[in-house]
Amino acid sequence: MSQFVYGIDLAKHSFSIHGEDHQGKVLIQKIISSSKVHSTFANIPPAIIGM
Repeated sequence: MSQFVYGIDLAKHSFSIHGEDHQGKVLIQKIISSSKVHSTFANIPPAIIGM
């Protein structure tokens, strides 16, 4: 099982991303454009992603 969890709030033009490690430490918290979702998640270790 992954030690990282990411949540994505889906919207039409921008997505809010919040990620934490297994201890609850925030890894990422930002808003990105829909065109950057693939490149953002291509550069992180395998994780659980909830939408």
